[in-house]
Amino acid sequence: MCPGTSVHGHGVPTGKEAPMAVTIRDIARAAGVSRGTVDRVLNRRGGVRPELEDRIRALIAEMGYTPNRAGKVLASLKKPMRIGCLLPSVGNDFFDGIIRGLRRAERELSDYGVSLEILQVKGFDPAVHAGALKKLAQRKVNALCAATVDVLPVRRTVNAVIARGIPVAAVNSDLSGTGRLFYVGCNYLQSGRTAAGLLRLMRGGRGAEILVVTGSRNMQGHNRRIAGFIQELKKQPAPFHIAKIVESVDDCEIAYRRTLQALDVLPRVDCVYVTSGGVAGVCRAVCEKGLAGRLTVLTFDDV
Repeated sequence: MCPGTSVHGHGVPTGKEAPMAVTIRDIARAAGVSRGTVDRVLNRRGGVRPELEDRIRALIAEMGYTPNRAGKVLASLKKPMRIGCLLPSVGNDFFDGIIRGLRRAERELSDYGVSLEILQVKGFDPAVHAGALKKLAQRKVNALCAATVDVLPVRRTVNAVIARGIPVAAVNSDLSGTGRLFYVGCNYLQSGRTAAGLLRLMRGGRGAEILVVTGSRNMQGHNRRIAGFIQELKKQPAPFHIAKIVESVDDCEIAYRRTLQALDVLPRVDCVYVTSGGVAGVCRAVCEKGLAGRLTVLTFDDV
């Protein structure tokens, strides 16, 4: 996880996932009964034959079922909940783990009437993101979570959605100037500072001419990683200089081309700092230029 992760809490997807939680649906399937029957046993509502109730309770213990606290709250509302999710995940492998996590939570909470509407877009175009948020709000969702750009048109759209009584949560990158309910994601400022600290250790007291490859200047998280990085570098006695900042829109091919172009015109660059996606493209460009092992490359997430 990134340093400082909390609720504020999504870190780097690792591909290693904990076992799925046992659901009422799983117990019902194993017992050959309806979910309603399992629910009656769990909540001691009666109306179930004693021998069947004993078998269901044995399965509950054997399978390690634990009541979901969030599910209990949702069940008490006695109405389905549809949650809309906006992700800039088209062509961006980083979000694969997030989508798996969302779908897993949906399965675990399906017994309580929770379902997801995931809308995936490509890149960080504010008009595309604002339009996608409006589209989700029109689909009769009860709440929204969004990994979106932190620019005025999108903030206005988010606040308009909230004004309609639909709560919005920020995921992976925060939103300023909105009434969003909460933010789940990395402490990007701290992760940028950590990257700068690592660079200082790796350079052994020497400075660096740095090329920064970021996803989008419209994403608050990406900007805060740059800000934290620069803040920490300013504390160092060695001369660290940001030669250029290029945007990759988290696309490996674009990251490759723009890194290659930057290295062509900036021969003094001896460090590349990648704040988000496109890492494989950056590494490909570094290798093609014959600079592997000669440049310091700092990245986040998996390659």
